[in-house]
Amino acid sequence: MNAPLVDDITAALADASARFLAARPKTVALHEAAKAVMPGGNTRTVLFTPPVPIRVAKAEGAHVTDVDGFTYVDLLGEYSAGLYGHSHPRIGRAVGDALAMGLNLGAHHAGEVRLAEAVTRRFDLDLVRFTNSGTEANMMALAAARAFTGRQKIMGIKAGYHGGTLYFGAGGAAVNAPFDVVLAPFNDITATRKLITEHGPALAALIIEPMLGSGGCLPADRAYLEMLREETRKHGIILIFDEVMTSRLAPKGLSHALGITPDLKTLGKYIGGGMSFGAFGGRRDIMEQFDPTRANFLPHAGTFNNNTLTMTVGFAALDEIFTPAACLDLNRRGDRLRERINDLFMRYQVAVQAKGIGSLINIHPLAGEINAPEATAKADPRLRQLLYLDLLEEGYYIAGRGYMALSLVVSDEHCDGFLAALDKVVTKRRHLLTPR
Repeated sequence: MNAPLVDDITAALADASARFLAARPKTVALHEAAKAVMPGGNTRTVLFTPPVPIRVAKAEGAHVTDVDGFTYVDLLGEYSAGLYGHSHPRIGRAVGDALAMGLNLGAHHAGEVRLAEAVTRRFDLDLVRFTNSGTEANMMALAAARAFTGRQKIMGIKAGYHGGTLYFGAGGAAVNAPFDVVLAPFNDITATRKLITEHGPALAALIIEPMLGSGGCLPADRAYLEMLREETRKHGIILIFDEVMTSRLAPKGLSHALGITPDLKTLGKYIGGGMSFGAFGGRRDIMEQFDPTRANFLPHAGTFNNNTLTMTVGFAALDEIFTPAACLDLNRRGDRLRERINDLFMRYQVAVQAKGIGSLINIHPLAGEINAPEATAKADPRLRQLLYLDLLEEGYYIAGRGYMALSLVVSDEHCDGFLAALDKVVTKRRHLLTPR
Protein backbone atom coordinates (compact mmCIF):
# COMPACT_ATOMS: atom_id res chain seq x y z
CA MET A 1 0.00 0.00 0.00
CA ASN A 2 1.59 3.26 -1.08
CA ALA A 3 2.08 6.24 1.24
CA PRO A 4 -0.57 8.57 -0.25
CA LEU A 5 -3.25 5.88 0.12
CA VAL A 6 -2.17 5.23 3.73
CA ASP A 7 -2.51 8.95 4.45
CA ASP A 8 -5.92 9.02 2.73
CA ILE A 9 -7.21 6.17 4.91
CA THR A 10 -5.93 7.84 8.07
CA ALA A 11 -7.55 11.14 7.12
CA ALA A 12 -10.86 9.48 6.21
CA LEU A 13 -10.94 7.60 9.52
CA ALA A 14 -10.12 10.73 11.50
CA ASP A 15 -12.97 12.58 9.77
CA ALA A 16 -15.45 9.76 10.35
CA SER A 17 -14.44 9.48 14.01
CA ALA A 18 -14.79 13.24 14.52
CA ARG A 19 -18.30 13.20 13.02
CA PHE A 20 -19.27 10.24 15.20
CA LEU A 21 -18.11 11.98 18.40
CA ALA A 22 -19.59 15.38 17.55
CA ALA A 23 -23.03 13.85 16.96
CA ARG A 24 -23.05 11.85 20.22
CA PRO A 25 -22.34 14.05 23.25
CA LYS A 26 -24.32 11.80 25.62
CA THR A 27 -22.41 8.74 24.41
CA VAL A 28 -19.10 10.50 25.03
CA ALA A 29 -20.18 11.72 28.47
CA LEU A 30 -21.39 8.24 29.50
CA HIS A 31 -18.12 6.74 28.31
CA GLU A 32 -16.18 9.21 30.45
CA ALA A 33 -18.32 8.29 33.47
CA ALA A 34 -17.72 4.58 32.75
CA LYS A 35 -13.96 5.12 32.68
CA ALA A 36 -14.09 6.30 36.29
CA VAL A 37 -15.39 2.94 37.53
CA MET A 38 -14.31 0.37 34.92
CA PRO A 39 -10.93 -0.01 33.20
CA GLY A 40 -11.26 1.85 29.92
CA GLY A 41 -14.97 2.20 30.65
CA ASN A 42 -15.35 -1.44 29.70
CA THR A 43 -16.33 -4.76 31.24
CA ARG A 44 -16.58 -6.79 28.02
CA THR A 45 -13.62 -6.40 25.69
CA VAL A 46 -15.30 -7.30 22.41
CA LEU A 47 -17.73 -4.38 22.72
CA PHE A 48 -15.02 -1.74 22.80
CA THR A 49 -14.87 -0.08 19.39
CA PRO A 50 -12.95 3.18 18.81
CA PRO A 51 -13.33 6.08 19.03
CA VAL A 52 -15.80 5.17 21.78
CA PRO A 53 -18.38 2.36 21.79
CA ILE A 54 -22.04 3.12 21.27
CA ARG A 55 -24.19 3.01 24.41
CA VAL A 56 -27.65 1.55 23.82
CA ALA A 57 -30.62 3.00 25.69
CA LYS A 58 -33.38 0.82 24.22
CA ALA A 59 -33.79 -2.19 21.95
CA GLU A 60 -36.90 -3.58 20.30
CA GLY A 61 -37.41 -6.07 17.48
CA ALA A 62 -34.57 -5.65 15.00
CA HIS A 63 -33.50 -2.21 16.21
CA VAL A 64 -31.34 -0.63 18.90
CA THR A 65 -31.38 3.04 19.88
CA ASP A 66 -28.38 4.70 21.50
CA VAL A 67 -28.38 7.27 24.30
CA ASP A 68 -28.17 10.10 21.76
CA GLY A 69 -31.32 8.93 19.99
CA PHE A 70 -29.79 7.30 16.91
CA THR A 71 -31.59 4.12 15.88
CA TYR A 72 -29.85 1.30 14.00
CA VAL A 73 -30.91 -1.95 12.41
CA ASP A 74 -29.18 -4.50 14.62
CA LEU A 75 -27.20 -6.89 12.43
CA LEU A 76 -24.78 -7.79 15.22
CA GLY A 77 -27.32 -9.98 17.01
CA GLU A 78 -25.41 -9.95 20.30
CA TYR A 79 -22.55 -11.82 18.63
CA SER A 80 -24.98 -14.66 17.73
CA ALA A 81 -26.62 -14.91 21.18
CA GLY A 82 -29.45 -12.54 20.22
CA LEU A 83 -31.07 -14.93 17.79
CA TYR A 84 -34.62 -13.96 18.75
CA GLY A 85 -34.25 -10.21 18.36
CA HIS A 86 -35.20 -7.81 21.13
CA SER A 87 -38.30 -8.17 23.32
CA HIS A 88 -39.73 -11.24 21.58
CA PRO A 89 -43.24 -11.70 23.03
CA ARG A 90 -42.86 -15.47 23.58
CA ILE A 91 -39.57 -14.88 25.40
CA GLY A 92 -41.32 -12.28 27.54
CA ARG A 93 -44.06 -14.74 28.52
CA ALA A 94 -41.46 -17.38 29.38
CA VAL A 95 -39.65 -14.89 31.63
CA GLY A 96 -42.97 -14.28 33.38
CA ASP A 97 -43.48 -18.03 33.81
CA ALA A 98 -40.05 -18.33 35.43
CA LEU A 99 -40.75 -15.42 37.77
CA ALA A 100 -44.05 -17.01 38.79
CA MET A 101 -42.30 -20.31 39.50
CA GLY A 102 -39.47 -18.70 41.48
CA LEU A 103 -35.96 -17.85 40.36
CA ASN A 104 -33.65 -19.37 42.97
CA LEU A 105 -34.99 -22.73 44.04
CA GLY A 106 -31.83 -24.45 45.23
CA ALA A 107 -33.33 -27.70 43.94
CA HIS A 108 -33.90 -29.80 40.85
CA HIS A 109 -37.06 -29.04 38.90
CA ALA A 110 -38.99 -30.13 35.82
CA GLY A 111 -37.75 -27.26 33.67
CA GLU A 112 -34.19 -28.56 33.51
CA VAL A 113 -35.44 -31.98 32.42
CA ARG A 114 -37.55 -30.50 29.61
CA LEU A 115 -34.63 -28.43 28.31
CA ALA A 116 -32.19 -31.34 28.59
CA GLU A 117 -34.58 -33.55 26.62
CA ALA A 118 -34.92 -30.87 23.94
CA VAL A 119 -31.18 -30.22 23.69
CA THR A 120 -30.09 -33.88 23.57
CA ARG A 121 -32.75 -34.67 20.97
CA ARG A 122 -31.98 -31.64 18.83
CA PHE A 123 -28.18 -32.01 18.80
CA ASP A 124 -27.79 -35.80 19.02
CA LEU A 125 -26.19 -35.97 22.47
CA ASP A 126 -26.35 -39.02 24.73
CA LEU A 127 -26.15 -36.89 27.87
CA VAL A 128 -25.81 -33.17 28.57
CA ARG A 129 -24.86 -30.87 31.43
CA PHE A 130 -25.70 -27.19 31.67
CA THR A 131 -23.35 -24.31 32.44
CA ASN A 132 -23.68 -20.53 32.44
CA SER A 133 -21.60 -19.67 29.38
CA GLY A 134 -19.87 -21.15 26.37
CA THR A 135 -16.54 -20.47 28.05
CA GLU A 136 -17.51 -22.63 31.00
CA ALA A 137 -18.90 -25.33 28.71
CA ASN A 138 -15.60 -25.57 26.87
CA MET A 139 -13.59 -25.60 30.09
CA MET A 140 -15.71 -28.45 31.44
CA ALA A 141 -15.55 -30.42 28.19
CA LEU A 142 -11.77 -30.21 28.24
CA ALA A 143 -11.71 -31.24 31.91
CA ALA A 144 -13.93 -34.22 31.09
CA ALA A 145 -11.59 -35.27 28.27
CA ARG A 146 -8.51 -35.00 30.48
CA ALA A 147 -10.12 -37.06 33.22
CA PHE A 148 -11.41 -39.68 30.78
CA THR A 149 -8.11 -40.19 28.95
CA GLY A 150 -5.74 -39.62 31.87
CA ARG A 151 -3.78 -37.27 29.61
CA GLN A 152 -3.13 -33.58 30.19
CA LYS A 153 -2.24 -31.88 26.89
CA ILE A 154 -4.82 -30.41 24.51
CA MET A 155 -4.69 -29.30 20.89
CA GLY A 156 -6.31 -26.11 19.70
CA ILE A 157 -6.35 -24.24 16.42
CA LYS A 158 -4.35 -21.10 15.78
CA ALA A 159 -6.64 -18.06 16.17
CA GLY A 160 -9.35 -20.27 17.64
CA TYR A 161 -11.57 -18.80 20.33
CA HIS A 162 -13.43 -20.89 22.88
CA GLY A 163 -14.20 -18.28 25.51
CA GLY A 164 -12.51 -15.72 27.70
CA THR A 165 -9.97 -18.20 29.09
CA LEU A 166 -9.40 -20.15 25.88
CA TYR A 167 -8.18 -17.67 23.28
CA PHE A 168 -5.59 -19.05 20.86
CA GLY A 169 -4.99 -15.97 18.73
CA ALA A 170 -1.41 -14.67 18.57
CA GLY A 171 -0.22 -17.71 20.50
CA GLY A 172 -2.67 -17.30 23.37
CA ALA A 173 -3.57 -14.72 25.99
CA ALA A 174 -2.17 -14.11 29.47
CA VAL A 175 -5.62 -14.73 30.97
CA ASN A 176 -5.92 -18.22 29.44
CA ALA A 177 -6.43 -21.27 31.63
CA PRO A 178 -3.04 -22.92 32.23
CA PHE A 179 -3.53 -25.87 29.90
CA ASP A 180 -0.57 -27.38 28.09
CA VAL A 181 -1.66 -26.45 24.57
CA VAL A 182 -0.41 -27.43 21.12
CA LEU A 183 -1.71 -25.18 18.34
CA ALA A 184 -2.36 -26.52 14.84
CA PRO A 185 -2.79 -24.50 11.63
CA PHE A 186 -6.42 -24.21 10.51
CA ASN A 187 -7.33 -26.09 7.31
CA ASP A 188 -3.78 -27.43 6.89
CA ILE A 189 -4.26 -31.20 6.69
CA THR A 190 -0.62 -32.21 6.36
CA ALA A 191 0.77 -30.03 9.14
CA THR A 192 -2.06 -30.81 11.56
CA ARG A 193 -1.88 -34.55 10.97
CA LYS A 194 1.85 -34.42 11.66
CA LEU A 195 1.26 -32.58 14.96
CA ILE A 196 -1.41 -35.07 16.03
CA THR A 197 0.92 -37.98 15.30
CA GLU A 198 3.78 -36.29 17.15
CA HIS A 199 1.79 -35.38 20.27
CA GLY A 200 -0.90 -38.07 20.10
CA PRO A 201 0.11 -40.14 23.15
CA ALA A 202 -0.07 -37.01 25.35
CA LEU A 203 -3.19 -35.40 23.87
CA ALA A 204 -6.43 -35.63 25.83
CA ALA A 205 -8.53 -33.56 23.45
CA LEU A 206 -8.62 -31.59 20.25
CA ILE A 207 -11.05 -28.65 20.24
CA ILE A 208 -12.20 -26.79 17.14
CA GLU A 209 -15.10 -24.76 15.79
CA PRO A 210 -16.37 -26.24 12.49
CA MET A 211 -16.38 -22.64 11.34
CA LEU A 212 -14.11 -20.17 13.10
CA GLY A 213 -16.41 -17.53 14.53
CA SER A 214 -14.22 -14.88 16.11
CA GLY A 215 -11.55 -15.90 13.63
CA GLY A 216 -13.52 -14.30 10.79
CA CYS A 217 -16.36 -16.73 9.95
CA LEU A 218 -13.98 -19.04 8.10
CA PRO A 219 -15.49 -22.47 7.38
CA ALA A 220 -13.33 -25.52 8.02
CA ASP A 221 -12.83 -27.68 4.94
CA ARG A 222 -14.83 -30.90 5.21
CA ALA A 223 -11.69 -32.88 4.35
CA TYR A 224 -9.85 -31.18 7.21
CA LEU A 225 -12.57 -32.08 9.72
CA GLU A 226 -12.76 -35.63 8.41
CA MET A 227 -9.01 -35.95 8.91
CA LEU A 228 -9.37 -34.70 12.50
CA ARG A 229 -12.10 -37.27 13.17
CA GLU A 230 -9.98 -40.08 11.72
CA GLU A 231 -6.74 -39.13 13.48
CA THR A 232 -8.27 -38.42 16.90
CA ARG A 233 -10.08 -41.73 16.84
CA LYS A 234 -6.85 -43.50 15.86
CA HIS A 235 -4.90 -41.93 18.74
CA GLY A 236 -7.60 -42.12 21.41
CA ILE A 237 -8.04 -38.34 21.54
CA ILE A 238 -11.40 -36.82 22.46
CA LEU A 239 -12.64 -34.68 19.56
CA ILE A 240 -14.60 -31.65 20.77
CA PHE A 241 -16.59 -29.48 18.40
CA ASP A 242 -17.26 -26.06 19.83
CA GLU A 243 -20.72 -25.38 18.42
CA VAL A 244 -21.51 -22.47 20.72
CA MET A 245 -22.03 -20.40 17.56
CA THR A 246 -22.22 -22.90 14.71
CA SER A 247 -25.06 -24.99 16.14
CA ARG A 248 -27.43 -22.31 14.78
CA LEU A 249 -26.30 -22.87 11.19
CA ALA A 250 -28.32 -26.07 10.63
CA PRO A 251 -31.30 -27.66 12.41
CA LYS A 252 -29.10 -30.13 14.32
CA GLY A 253 -25.89 -28.09 14.22
CA LEU A 254 -23.14 -27.68 11.66
CA SER A 255 -21.36 -30.92 12.55
CA HIS A 256 -24.51 -32.91 11.77
CA ALA A 257 -24.93 -31.07 8.48
CA LEU A 258 -21.35 -31.98 7.58
CA GLY A 259 -21.90 -35.61 8.60
CA ILE A 260 -19.07 -35.60 11.15
CA THR A 261 -19.74 -36.73 14.74
CA PRO A 262 -17.38 -35.48 17.46
CA ASP A 263 -17.11 -37.13 20.86
CA LEU A 264 -18.32 -34.02 22.66
CA LYS A 265 -20.12 -30.87 21.59
CA THR A 266 -20.31 -27.57 23.40
CA LEU A 267 -23.27 -25.23 23.08
CA GLY A 268 -24.25 -21.80 24.31
CA LYS A 269 -25.50 -18.32 23.49
CA TYR A 270 -28.87 -18.46 21.72
CA ILE A 271 -30.06 -21.78 23.19
CA GLY A 272 -30.77 -20.01 26.47
CA GLY A 273 -33.22 -17.75 24.65
CA GLY A 274 -31.08 -14.70 25.37
CA MET A 275 -30.25 -15.67 28.95
CA SER A 276 -26.80 -16.69 30.20
CA PHE A 277 -26.35 -20.26 28.98
CA GLY A 278 -23.87 -22.97 28.07
CA ALA A 279 -23.92 -26.74 27.76
CA PHE A 280 -21.60 -29.63 27.01
CA GLY A 281 -22.51 -33.16 26.12
CA GLY A 282 -22.01 -36.14 23.87
CA ARG A 283 -20.79 -39.67 24.39
CA ARG A 284 -22.41 -41.45 27.33
CA ASP A 285 -19.20 -43.05 28.62
CA ILE A 286 -17.47 -39.65 28.85
CA MET A 287 -20.40 -37.77 30.34
CA GLU A 288 -21.19 -40.45 32.92
CA GLN A 289 -18.06 -39.37 34.76
CA PHE A 290 -20.26 -36.62 36.23
CA ASP A 291 -22.86 -39.03 37.64
CA PRO A 292 -22.84 -38.32 41.41
CA THR A 293 -24.02 -41.86 42.19
CA ARG A 294 -20.77 -43.27 40.83
CA ALA A 295 -17.62 -43.77 42.85
CA ASN A 296 -14.99 -41.12 42.18
CA PHE A 297 -17.34 -39.05 40.06
CA LEU A 298 -16.27 -35.70 38.63
CA PRO A 299 -17.81 -32.76 40.48
CA HIS A 300 -19.35 -29.96 38.47
CA ALA A 301 -20.67 -27.12 40.57
CA GLY A 302 -22.54 -24.00 39.48
CA THR A 303 -25.24 -22.21 41.45
CA PHE A 304 -27.06 -21.13 38.30
CA ASN A 305 -26.51 -24.21 36.10
CA ASN A 306 -30.21 -25.12 36.30
CA ASN A 307 -31.65 -21.67 37.05
CA THR A 308 -35.35 -21.50 36.30
CA LEU A 309 -35.05 -18.39 34.11
CA THR A 310 -32.70 -19.96 31.57
CA MET A 311 -34.32 -23.40 31.72
CA THR A 312 -37.81 -21.98 31.10
CA VAL A 313 -36.88 -19.42 28.47
CA GLY A 314 -34.44 -21.76 26.73
CA PHE A 315 -37.05 -24.48 26.30
CA ALA A 316 -39.62 -22.08 24.88
CA ALA A 317 -37.05 -20.60 22.50
CA LEU A 318 -35.72 -23.91 21.20
CA ASP A 319 -39.00 -25.79 21.13
CA GLU A 320 -41.36 -23.10 19.81
CA ILE A 321 -39.36 -20.34 18.11
CA PHE A 322 -36.12 -21.67 16.64
CA THR A 323 -37.70 -24.70 15.05
CA PRO A 324 -35.85 -26.65 12.32
CA ALA A 325 -37.94 -24.83 9.71
CA ALA A 326 -37.10 -21.43 11.22
CA CYS A 327 -33.42 -22.41 11.29
CA LEU A 328 -33.41 -23.30 7.61
CA ASP A 329 -35.25 -20.11 6.66
CA LEU A 330 -32.87 -17.87 8.63
CA ASN A 331 -29.74 -19.44 7.20
CA ARG A 332 -31.02 -19.32 3.64
CA ARG A 333 -31.62 -15.60 4.16
CA GLY A 334 -28.04 -15.27 5.43
CA ASP A 335 -26.61 -17.14 2.45
CA ARG A 336 -28.55 -14.89 0.06
CA LEU A 337 -27.31 -11.77 1.85
CA ARG A 338 -23.67 -12.90 1.81
CA GLU A 339 -23.88 -13.70 -1.90
CA ARG A 340 -25.41 -10.30 -2.64
CA ILE A 341 -22.72 -8.56 -0.57
CA ASN A 342 -20.00 -10.29 -2.55
CA ASP A 343 -21.76 -9.50 -5.83
CA LEU A 344 -21.73 -5.83 -4.82
CA PHE A 345 -18.02 -5.91 -4.02
CA MET A 346 -17.25 -7.64 -7.31
CA ARG A 347 -19.35 -5.13 -9.24
CA TYR A 348 -17.29 -2.28 -7.84
CA GLN A 349 -14.03 -4.27 -8.08
CA VAL A 350 -13.03 -3.43 -4.51
CA ALA A 351 -10.74 -5.47 -2.30
CA VAL A 352 -13.47 -6.51 0.13
CA GLN A 353 -15.29 -9.80 0.59
CA ALA A 354 -17.76 -11.52 2.90
CA LYS A 355 -17.08 -14.93 4.45
CA GLY A 356 -19.30 -17.21 6.49
CA ILE A 357 -22.09 -19.74 6.43
CA GLY A 358 -25.78 -18.97 6.66
CA SER A 359 -26.69 -16.34 9.23
CA LEU A 360 -23.10 -15.71 10.38
CA ILE A 361 -21.16 -13.34 8.11
CA ASN A 362 -17.89 -11.43 8.34
CA ILE A 363 -16.83 -8.65 5.97
CA HIS A 364 -13.08 -8.46 5.34
CA PRO A 365 -11.32 -5.57 3.54
CA LEU A 366 -9.10 -8.01 1.67
CA ALA A 367 -8.57 -9.40 -1.83
CA GLY A 368 -7.60 -12.97 -2.65
CA GLU A 369 -8.33 -16.32 -1.06
CA ILE A 370 -9.22 -16.34 2.64
CA ASN A 371 -9.31 -19.80 4.18
CA ALA A 372 -7.15 -19.33 7.28
CA PRO A 373 -6.81 -16.69 10.03
CA GLU A 374 -3.34 -15.74 8.82
CA ALA A 375 -5.01 -14.20 5.77
CA THR A 376 -7.55 -12.14 7.71
CA ALA A 377 -4.75 -10.74 9.89
CA LYS A 378 -3.44 -8.89 6.82
CA ALA A 379 -6.50 -6.63 6.66
CA ASP A 380 -5.96 -2.96 7.50
CA PRO A 381 -7.72 -2.40 10.85
CA ARG A 382 -8.37 1.23 9.89
CA LEU A 383 -10.49 0.08 6.95
CA ARG A 384 -12.47 -2.21 9.22
CA GLN A 385 -13.14 0.68 11.58
CA LEU A 386 -14.02 3.01 8.73
CA LEU A 387 -16.59 0.59 7.31
CA TYR A 388 -18.06 0.16 10.80
CA LEU A 389 -18.43 3.92 11.34
CA ASP A 390 -19.79 4.51 7.84
CA LEU A 391 -22.44 1.81 8.31
CA LEU A 392 -23.42 3.28 11.68
CA GLU A 393 -23.90 6.60 9.94
CA GLU A 394 -26.23 4.83 7.49
CA GLY A 395 -28.18 3.26 10.36
CA TYR A 396 -26.76 -0.28 10.50
CA TYR A 397 -24.99 -1.79 13.51
CA ILE A 398 -22.38 -4.52 12.96
CA ALA A 399 -19.24 -5.44 14.90
CA GLY A 400 -16.13 -3.35 14.51
CA ARG A 401 -14.37 -6.36 13.03
CA GLY A 402 -17.01 -6.70 10.31
CA TYR A 403 -18.95 -9.52 11.95
CA MET A 404 -22.71 -9.94 11.56
CA ALA A 405 -25.15 -12.43 13.10
CA LEU A 406 -28.65 -12.20 11.70
CA SER A 407 -31.53 -12.63 14.12
CA LEU A 408 -34.88 -14.17 13.30
CA VAL A 409 -36.47 -10.72 13.12
CA VAL A 410 -34.07 -9.45 10.44
CA SER A 411 -36.24 -9.47 7.32
CA ASP A 412 -35.57 -9.44 3.60
CA GLU A 413 -36.44 -5.74 3.72
CA HIS A 414 -33.75 -5.14 6.33
CA CYS A 415 -31.28 -6.99 4.11
CA ASP A 416 -32.30 -4.88 1.12
CA GLY A 417 -31.76 -1.74 3.17
CA PHE A 418 -28.36 -2.92 4.29
CA LEU A 419 -27.31 -3.60 0.70
CA ALA A 420 -28.39 -0.10 -0.29
CA ALA A 421 -26.43 1.38 2.63
CA LEU A 422 -23.37 -0.72 1.78
CA ASP A 423 -23.61 0.45 -1.83
CA LYS A 424 -23.44 4.06 -0.63
CA VAL A 425 -20.46 3.33 1.62
CA VAL A 426 -18.53 1.49 -1.10
CA THR A 427 -19.28 4.24 -3.62
CA LYS A 428 -17.97 6.81 -1.15
CA ARG A 429 -14.85 4.83 -0.19
CA ARG A 430 -14.12 3.08 -3.46
CA HIS A 431 -10.81 4.92 -3.91
CA LEU A 432 -9.64 3.54 -0.54
CA LEU A 433 -10.92 0.01 -1.14
CA THR A 434 -9.62 -0.52 -4.67
CA PRO A 435 -6.34 -2.49 -4.99
CA ARG A 436 -3.38 -0.45 -6.28
